[in-house]
Amino acid sequence: MKVKTILVSQPPPKTETSPYFDLSDKQKVKIDFRSFIHVEGISVKEIRNNKVDFKDFTAIILTSRNAVDYFFKIAEEMRFKVPDDMKYFCQSEAVAYYLQKYVVYRKRKIYVGSRTFLDLTKLIKKHKTENFLLPSSDKLKPLVPEELDKLGVEWTRIDLYRTVVSDLSDLENVVYDVLVFFSPSGIESLFQNFPDFKQNGTRIAAFGNSTVTAVTEAGLNCDIEAPSPETPSMTMALDKYIKVVNKK
Repeated sequence: MKVKTILVSQPPPKTETSPYFDLSDKQKVKIDFRSFIHVEGISVKEIRNNKVDFKDFTAIILTSRNAVDYFFKIAEEMRFKVPDDMKYFCQSEAVAYYLQKYVVYRKRKIYVGSRTFLDLTKLIKKHKTENFLLPSSDKLKPLVPEELDKLGVEWTRIDLYRTVVSDLSDLENVVYDVLVFFSPSGIESLFQNFPDFKQNGTRIAAFGNSTVTAVTEAGLNCDIEAPSPETPSMTMALDKYIKVVNKK
């Protein structure tokens, strides 16, 4: 079956140079974007109940832009002035760059990992005397606390936002040739919105091992997997698949 329509379970790209637009033009397919999940902040009252005092920490571990946003949002609501000598450990350059929205970059102690959390732990290990705060969502990957415990550093996790299933009821009678997922939460949202979903001729694309596992555990076939050595990105995996099936 040829691919003519694709639904990507993420927000629309913020830049016109997105590879999804290139893929759409190249393969003459229609690509729509829709968040299957979104995040909501946790109230200051609930956070105070956790009895975590931001003043106790000398360093912050930031794994995403959401973590950056919600940390500074809550700090402001709690009237906590983040000290100038606070150290920031950012999982990637993208997170570190985003941090500039809230701090003067050149005047702060910022440590940046290459890409993955394992990369960042090498930097954290060099600063074992710090007391680390980990702002996170309720869907924190198990790898993160496991690796921090291995390092033997002082650290505390505080959930500042939750991952919530989006309302997709308007898509009930819309059919796409390919559905693209990037997390197990996306699969959870699919079945919460459409409990009677049947795959039929719809192809499923999944990014990451945990997402692929969630697809198969839900009783669906995973037709397109990424990343791989040959297709490190989802757009490359889609491109490769479409080239084959649309030639038939």
